[in-house]
Amino acid sequence: MSARLDTAQPYAVGLFRIVVGLLFACHGAASLFGVLGGVSGTNGGTVATGTWPGWYAAVIQLVCGSLVLLGLGTRVAALLASGSMAYAYFKVHQPEALWPMENGGEASAMFCWAFLLLVFTGSGALGLDRLFTRRTADQREPAARKATVTA
Repeated sequence: MSARLDTAQPYAVGLFRIVVGLLFACHGAASLFGVLGGVSGTNGGTVATGTWPGWYAAVIQLVCGSLVLLGLGTRVAALLASGSMAYAYFKVHQPEALWPMENGGEASAMFCWAFLLLVFTGSGALGLDRLFTRRTADQREPAARKATVTA
């Protein structure tokens, strides 16, 4: 059973990455463009352009969420997204109360840890990272064969 689950691991990580990236990108799109209900509590409103930290957080959410969703530059995008959610938790939520249930920081904490996991696992299956990695490896292989010297 364990061996069968291990073979499916890249696909499970890939699906996890797609769902987390989509949810994060939707968060950013809602804040920037007012879609999907807009910013929480504004009845379809947006974050004012250039305001700190909300507008910058929304840009990070949209860009990094989209990159993670596509599996393109997953590790770097996930690291930036994880850091932004750690900042959100400790600067916005944690001063209100210690526990996420008390301070409304559950989403920030969950996104932070989910993206940190993706930093270490990579994009898994179904990501564009794999296409570029495979193509680069295929291009290097013939060059390595040419460099071998036979006696």
